[in-house]
Amino acid sequence: MTFYEQVGGRAFFERLVDAFYEGVWTDELLRPMYPQDDYDGAKERLTGFLEQYWGGPGTYSQERGHPRLRMRHAPFPIGPEARDRWLHHMRAAVDVAGPPPLLREELLDYLDRAAHAMVNRNPAFRADPPATL
Repeated sequence: MTFYEQVGGRAFFERLVDAFYEGVWTDELLRPMYPQDDYDGAKERLTGFLEQYWGGPGTYSQERGHPRLRMRHAPFPIGPEARDRWLHHMRAAVDVAGPPPLLREELLDYLDRAAHAMVNRNPAFRADPPATL
């Protein structure tokens, strides 16, 4: 059985995404990164991506093509704080969705790696070298 089947299919991912966006909609840093006039579309895209990634239907790719996550997220300033807030809301959503313990760890590991991969702004690195050495 796929991960998708083991967690209960689309219903699990809908619960996960609904709980995630409940946090995002109230987050001052993250909310502006999401389409204010297309919340339902944002939820549907994330649900479709996650269910496809975890062994469900390939509807996401049929409708949107290859996920290209870094490219799709490039326009948004994702630094360590945004990453950490995204992870906070996603971890809380995993708790709400309630996958079995071993699958929970697998899901959290993926989400952690994915969030770190989306970082495209890092204040620890400066574009200009120091004036003196």
